[in-house]
Amino acid sequence: MFDTLYLDDDHSWRGRTIKVRPNRWYAEVTLDRDNYVLTTEDRGGDAELPEAFLDAARRYNDSANKRIWYDGYPGTFLDRRGKRGITLCTPFPQTVAVRDALRTAELDRDYRGLHELAEQLALPVDRWLDPGERQLLRGADFSPPPEVFLSFLRGEAAKQGLRLNGRAEIGSVWVRPTVKPFQKRLREGHPERFPGWSDRWSGHQPDDEAPRRPWVGGRQEDLSVGAMPVAFLPVTVRGSDRCPCGFRRTSLGDEDTHHRHHANWAYGILVPKNLLWADDLAVVTSQSSISWRRLADRTARLPQREHGYDLSSWSHTGKPAETPDRDRAYLLQADEHVVGFLAAHDVDRHHWWDLEDGSESEEPVEARRPSIDMIWTADTYRRHGIGQALVQALAADSGCAATDVSWSTPVTSLGQTLARHLSPRGIWIN
Repeated sequence: MFDTLYLDDDHSWRGRTIKVRPNRWYAEVTLDRDNYVLTTEDRGGDAELPEAFLDAARRYNDSANKRIWYDGYPGTFLDRRGKRGITLCTPFPQTVAVRDALRTAELDRDYRGLHELAEQLALPVDRWLDPGERQLLRGADFSPPPEVFLSFLRGEAAKQGLRLNGRAEIGSVWVRPTVKPFQKRLREGHPERFPGWSDRWSGHQPDDEAPRRPWVGGRQEDLSVGAMPVAFLPVTVRGSDRCPCGFRRTSLGDEDTHHRHHANWAYGILVPKNLLWADDLAVVTSQSSISWRRLADRTARLPQREHGYDLSSWSHTGKPAETPDRDRAYLLQADEHVVGFLAAHDVDRHHWWDLEDGSESEEPVEARRPSIDMIWTADTYRRHGIGQALVQALAADSGCAATDVSWSTPVTSLGQTLARHLSPRGIWIN
C-alpha cells in the first residue's frame, strides 16, 4: 500500500507527490514528478531538477544502500534520479525523516536534510578496513550477525582491491585486510579510474601488543606472511583478435555469453531433458515439434558464428510447415550433448567437380539429390569420424550412396577433406 503526500495545494493528478512503499528489507520513498513535468513543459516552463538536488539524492542513496546491505539485504536497488522523479531506498527508521527531507528539497530547494541523513547512515568502512589484524566485536563495532557483517565487509574490501582474510566467530569478526598486488598495480597505474585511492596496507608493520587471532585448527595460517611478491615482466605476445569459437576478443561485451558459447562450441549443446532420444541420430524437419526445431536452431548458430556467416543454416522456428525442398537437420548426440550437425535439403541441378584437378563440368545434371547446406562438429569431437557418419546418415536416409550426395558451394577446406575421404574421384556440387 502506498502512503501518499501531496506537495501541491490542488491535490490534482498534475501535481507532485511523495509516495512511501514498504518492502521486506527497506522502504522506497519516491518523489513523483511525472505529470507535473508534462504539464509544466506543455506550458513552456522548465521542470529540470538542480544538479545539487540530484547530487544530494545520490549521496543519500549511497549511504542508505550500504546501510541496508550491512543489515543483510542480498539484492540490488532501483536507482531513479531525474526530472521525472527520485526514488530513495531507506532503512525503515529513517522513512519519515527522508520523506520530510525530500519534501523540503523539492519545495524549498534546501538539501541539508538529505546531507544530514546521509551522514547519519554513513558506515565507518575505512576504519573497519584499517591495516593490521584485529577483532571487531558485535555490539561495540557492528550490529548484524557476524556472518552477515563479514559478507558485507568482504564486498566493501573487494571494491578497494583488498583481500579481507576474515573469519566470523560467535559475537565477533576477525579481519586482516591486505592489498592484492595486481589491484595495487592497477590502481597506481590508473589513478583516474580510482580517485582518492592510496595504499595504506603494503607497508604496515604489525603491533606486537595487538591481539592475535587464535588458531582453530584446519589449514595452517599465515603461510603468505613475509612472502615476496610475484615479479612481472613485459613480453610481447602475438595475439589474435578472434577466438576460435567465433567471438571477437575486442568486442566480447558480456563475458559470460562468450564463456557459454565457447563451451557449446567445444563440447556441444547439452541435450534438453524434455527431449527423449531413441537413438544417437535425430532427423529434425520443418514439421517437427518446436523443441526439436529450437535445438537445431541453437546448434546451427555455432558454425554461423565460428565461420562468420551472415545467415544461419536453419531458420524453421515458427509454426510447423512443409517445405518444397524437404529442409531437415541431422543432430548427432554423444555424452548427452549434440556434437554433430548437418543441415540439408533436396535440389535438382548439379555440377560434377573433380577433386583431383579442381575442374568443374560445364553442363549441369538434373537429378533429385540431397544437398549438404552445412556440416559441423563440436571442437572436442573433431577428427573422430562425426562428419563422415553424418554424411552417410544423410545418404541412407535419402536412399542413395554417399557419392551421390551433393554439396552446397563454397566447400571449405575441411569440407573438401571430408569429401575426398567419402568420394575420392569427385563430388556433386550445387
